[in-house]
Amino acid sequence: MAILYDQRPFKTRVADVLANDFKVKAIQKAQDVFYAKRKALVDQVPEWEEFRDEAAELRDHVLSNLDYYLNQFAENATKAGAKVHFARDAKEANDYVLQVVREKNAKMVVKGKTMVSEEISLNEALMNAGVEVNETDLAEFILQTADWNPPSHIVVPALHFARERIRETFHDKLGYEGTEDPEEMTRFVRKRIRDRFLRADIGFTGCNFAVAETGSITIVSNEGNGRMSSSMPKTMICLMGMERIVPDFAGLDVMMELLIRSSVGAKISNYFSMITGPAKAGEADGPEELHIVIIDNGRSNILGGEFNSMLRCIRCGACMNICPVYRHITGHAYGSIYPGPMGAVLTPLLVGYEKAGDLPYASTLCGECWEHCPVKIPLHELLLKHRVNIADKAHLRPAAEEAIFKTVATVFSNSFLFDYGTKLGAIGMKLMSKNGQMADWTKLLPVVGGWVKAKDMNTLKLKKFRDVYAEYEARKKRK
Repeated sequence: MAILYDQRPFKTRVADVLANDFKVKAIQKAQDVFYAKRKALVDQVPEWEEFRDEAAELRDHVLSNLDYYLNQFAENATKAGAKVHFARDAKEANDYVLQVVREKNAKMVVKGKTMVSEEISLNEALMNAGVEVNETDLAEFILQTADWNPPSHIVVPALHFARERIRETFHDKLGYEGTEDPEEMTRFVRKRIRDRFLRADIGFTGCNFAVAETGSITIVSNEGNGRMSSSMPKTMICLMGMERIVPDFAGLDVMMELLIRSSVGAKISNYFSMITGPAKAGEADGPEELHIVIIDNGRSNILGGEFNSMLRCIRCGACMNICPVYRHITGHAYGSIYPGPMGAVLTPLLVGYEKAGDLPYASTLCGECWEHCPVKIPLHELLLKHRVNIADKAHLRPAAEEAIFKTVATVFSNSFLFDYGTKLGAIGMKLMSKNGQMADWTKLLPVVGGWVKAKDMNTLKLKKFRDVYAEYEARKKRK
């Protein structure tokens, strides 16, 4: 699955989502649950804002010195016995992985949850090479079983599946004969996946944070599949976005305080794995060989630029759990593995405005995403910067829209034109109105129709405030 899994027009994707009542309600319910759990925990931490400030400063410090910390991490990881490879893009990352696969004569692999593997289309590369791929995160397993159905959230990607649909999918694809009880279905999956863990040639994981001073990688999960993927197969491959790094364990402590609370509204995760090199002599578990692939894939183009703060992102999903737009159009309207406010900023940076230029407009710019972001990314400001770039620099908005806004700018910057233009507008709107509201037939008009369909639109008044004020001033003079 590439970064963009659905390249149909944005409005088409939105229309499809809005026609799926269960999907919309499922996302809304999840938002409410996550928000309430997060708020309850955050309210217990008086220093929460100080933690956010510290985390933002820490992430900015790392980004400003990223070359130093990446080199330090690579050196220490290598000293610990890991094999570190830097990949410029998805092709280089996949080529290296396939080289390891061939060296190990691997036929079957297991994968813990890793967004960056989706970003580089790793599954497709492996399957094209004849390798059996097994997702082991429960939600990712559900999506794989449902013919690689795309995710709707970065933390809980199968939110849009009802238990009835999961049971039906397991029955049709895997021969499951049990009930739709979640615990029974989970036991069925657990039994199936554990067999894969035991037989897998290679285990793949992501990396929540890499620790530069020790060369350690960390994995946060709630199911234990990350630990199984990293300890049972003889060969482990960790895929890591190059910005996912902290200087030391003190920095890791700060980030962990924020990550779990912000993502799922819990104090700690069920599982936290810290891996420094392959298994040493006498250790009971761990891989015999550890490969760490540090992936750029467009991040260098973001680093140091006007969108640099986007690289602070720790993939917690907090912005999605509060966003009013995501609440109504769900993750699938974005057509990207990175949905919500963070995806609306990040996706165009990774694939370009030509392919994802509509996403920055999927926002009210209310700022709630920034208020809830644990590393204080000003997402609403970055979305506005995207819009400026799209309209004024790339000139990718429709020609008619550009002409309209240029005309409006001319009118608004000239008091005479503004005065008479708004009076003519009031007359025109009165002709198109019924009972003080725009008539239903105006929904068919270009530009205007987009507003009228979405909201009640009152007509302009012929007499404006400045007219009333001028009359007031005239009366004062007469006195």
